Amino acid sequence: MAGHSKWANIKRQKAVVDAKKGKTFTQLSRAIIVAARSGIPDPNGNFQLRTAIDKAKAAGIPNDNIERAIAKGAGTLEGDGDSLEEIRYEGYGPGGVAVLIEALTDNRNRTAADLRAAFSKNGGNLGETGCVSWMFTQKGVCTVKGVTDEEQLLEASLEGNADTYEMTDEEIAEVFTEITNLESLNQTLKDKGFEISDAQLRWIPDNYVEITDAEQAVSLLKLIDTLEALDDVQNVTANFEMVDQLMTAMA
Repeated sequence: MAGHSKWANIKRQKAVVDAKKGKTFTQLSRAIIVAARSGIPDPNGNFQLRTAIDKAKAAGIPNDNIERAIAKGAGTLEGDGDSLEEIRYEGYGPGGVAVLIEALTDNRNRTAADLRAAFSKNGGNLGETGCVSWMFTQKGVCTVKGVTDEEQLLEASLEGNADTYEMTDEEIAEVFTEITNLESLNQTLKDKGFEISDAQLRWIPDNYVEITDAEQAVSLLKLIDTLEALDDVQNVTANFEMVDQLMTAMA
């Protein structure tokens, strides 16, 4: 299962190129709404909600906004929370790169039109359901900060029934597990004294397309930027890798 961290590395490289911004308040609030709706509206008993709240707080969203989003999801506050639905879209970027988009929307037609326009303007095309998802496997991922002893991380990961881990940067690791085991792994790592900066479900590419052409690279990164800027889009994953020299040249 090598290569799990390629997308994370690309995201970091990309941030150097375009000073990428974090998720908007709208996107993070919608994640809270859906999490509260899909389980109990109490973060103590809803892992998905708890992680969504943690991300919102890290982004600086005020507590009042967070409480309002939880109330919308629980149906105790009037708003658009009940009309939001989770949809996965699929398509191809420049060079035949497979792209998965996870969206939360209250208007399927609007979201599909926005995505189709983003693809067509940047050398790609929005495809049918199932056209690229077979190239990805969904995993639970815990991002661990401040790793100074890999042996301790290995022991904790094994105890938490993780599949594997990878060091993605100095003192930063990503630990991978089955999606049903994410909450348990997250708690085990915390109990062992590790700092978890993120715990999420992520689509992991089973294979990668190498991008070597600068013009193609620019179009691909612009496509991903455009997709991620849409309020309805929560996550974008693609199966490409790009050498550091190319990223540096574009910067």
